[in-house]
Amino acid sequence: MAKTRVLIIDDSALIRSLLTGIIGGQPDLEVIGAAPDPLIAREMIRALDPDVVTLDIEMPRMDGLDFLERLMRLRPMPVVMVSTLTERGAEATIRALELGAIDFVAKPKLGIASGMQELADEICEKIRVAAKAHMHRHVAKPPTESARKDAPARYSHTSTEKIVAIGASTGGTEAIREVLMRLPPDFPGVLITQHMPPGFTRSFAARMDMVSPLAVSEAVDGERVLPGHAYIAPGNRHMRLTRSGANYVIALDDSEPVNRHRPSVEVLFRSVAQVAGGNALGVMLTGMGRDGAQAMREMRDAGSYNIAQDEASCVVFGMPREAIAAGAVDEVLPVTSIAGRLLEKLAQVGVAHRV
Repeated sequence: MAKTRVLIIDDSALIRSLLTGIIGGQPDLEVIGAAPDPLIAREMIRALDPDVVTLDIEMPRMDGLDFLERLMRLRPMPVVMVSTLTERGAEATIRALELGAIDFVAKPKLGIASGMQELADEICEKIRVAAKAHMHRHVAKPPTESARKDAPARYSHTSTEKIVAIGASTGGTEAIREVLMRLPPDFPGVLITQHMPPGFTRSFAARMDMVSPLAVSEAVDGERVLPGHAYIAPGNRHMRLTRSGANYVIALDDSEPVNRHRPSVEVLFRSVAQVAGGNALGVMLTGMGRDGAQAMREMRDAGSYNIAQDEASCVVFGMPREAIAAGAVDEVLPVTSIAGRLLEKLAQVGVAHRV
């Protein structure tokens, strides 16, 4: 079986050495080169044609984001970003995902050598996923207010009883963007679990708030779920839907990971099945693994209407495929059609009253 050929791009000799050891120690992965800056990397990519590239963001001679944008425009290939755990690093990482990077690894600020070794399994797994990902050629535009003008002006059947739950993992940041930017400003409350580490979900929420007619924020424990708002589960915390009287309320907790994830889509979807029943709609977007599939079936059994993203528009079809296999999905659609279908289903008489 051919090994996945990886090119490392990082200005730190220590990081290049650590990544070479981590990746090269795997039987199915091979480091074919390590470049200290994007200009050298450009020549190495031409000469070596790697399967996957790992890319640092802050580098001399050319910024990692500038290099990524050019790479995705001229020669799209799977890229895993190596990011710093800072607010600036988080914002740059979200931008990298918009530009077409498959995923990212957040390198530690202190104890780099030991910290990188602790991340070894995660790094290698993300490279394996990236190697199998569907590449979509695109030129990402910076976030603007224009998306708000493109969405439907209003949704005339507003009800505080209706709720939409979305789950996603690898490739999900852009898929979520595609859905949120097409929803009207008075759309029912939306709960989103995207697999993402702490320190990045706040930047992601802020980025989505810029492009969506909805008010998008990182979820806060105990806050009421309101129409016209979307709530993103914070990194490393599970998000559940609960009820207080007539109101939907968000509950966050630090209980054990589910399906190896915290936040977990399974946790969100199960709570939505129990609390909202037939007043809910579920959406499973791109991602690796099976997190959320069984709980999405529970949502459907409780009366919800569920949509899965189709394989052609997914970066990784794993989570939608598993949900379909579990009998949890009513309809499979391209990501660009999901928002419109949600509007159609919510407008149908009786959808919101099958509790």
